[in-house]
Amino acid sequence: MTGLNSLAEQRLRDELVIWLTTVSPSGQPQASPVWFLWDGSEFLVYSLPGTARTRNIEANSRVSLNLDGDGQGGSVVTIEGEARIDRAAPSSTDVPAYAAKYRSKIAGHGWTPESFATDYPIPIRIAPTRARSW
Repeated sequence: MTGLNSLAEQRLRDELVIWLTTVSPSGQPQASPVWFLWDGSEFLVYSLPGTARTRNIEANSRVSLNLDGDGQGGSVVTIEGEARIDRAAPSSTDVPAYAAKYRSKIAGHGWTPESFATDYPIPIRIAPTRARSW
């Protein structure tokens, strides 16, 4: 993906939370923090079922992703993309990189990997179309 510097690429591999913005059918943007996995070409997010996030994506696949900045206008990473619900994707327990990245967070919330996968069964894939960082 072009438009990202090496620091932004590193943050996409290491950060635990990214802000996913979807758009409601009425046109209202809705941002929510999500856990994610960046594989260098696509993002993978797991969602609760029946959320506004999944309904919005089904109605309008255009989304944006943002990493928190440094609080002073720097270290900004913004990504625009096309999202899709990928019901054929494996469970989070069957994605070793995702399971490893969030193992301690899952345990810290009182879940097991299996109970997290049960609670968050909806895989969302996001293909970036534009990225910027500064």
